[in-house]
Amino acid sequence: MVKKIKVMVFGTFDGLHPGHLNFFRQARRHGDYLIAVIARNLTVKRLKSHLPIFNERTRLEATKRVKSVNKAVLGHKKDYFRVILREKPNIICLGYDQKIPGNLAPKIKKRGIKIYRLKSYKPRIYKSSKLFKK
Repeated sequence: MVKKIKVMVFGTFDGLHPGHLNFFRQARRHGDYLIAVIARNLTVKRLKSHLPIFNERTRLEATKRVKSVNKAVLGHKKDYFRVILREKPNIICLGYDQKIPGNLAPKIKKRGIKIYRLKSYKPRIYKSSKLFKK
């Protein structure tokens, strides 16, 4: 049996748009199985200083319907690393504007998980904060 290469991405995915779909397609090229981790509402509030437009369940269900995503899950409310431990990705793909929290980088590297930075897709147009202004 051939081992699948699991790729993991993280995001709010608040109103899926062509930039998100391009992000998923780019990530999927790095492996056989794509897991999208949807940020919890309170995590979004903490990181972006506002709640998302769509709640976490709506964002999760929308992401599950994306053809290039094999599995969509909610992130953990407090321990971001827990979903990584549970899903065991081989690769984590980050968007052009994403950062790994400082305490997670050593844990990820210790597990031998590769990290790739993906290219932006028309960031002046396809960025949720620009598309869905409050």
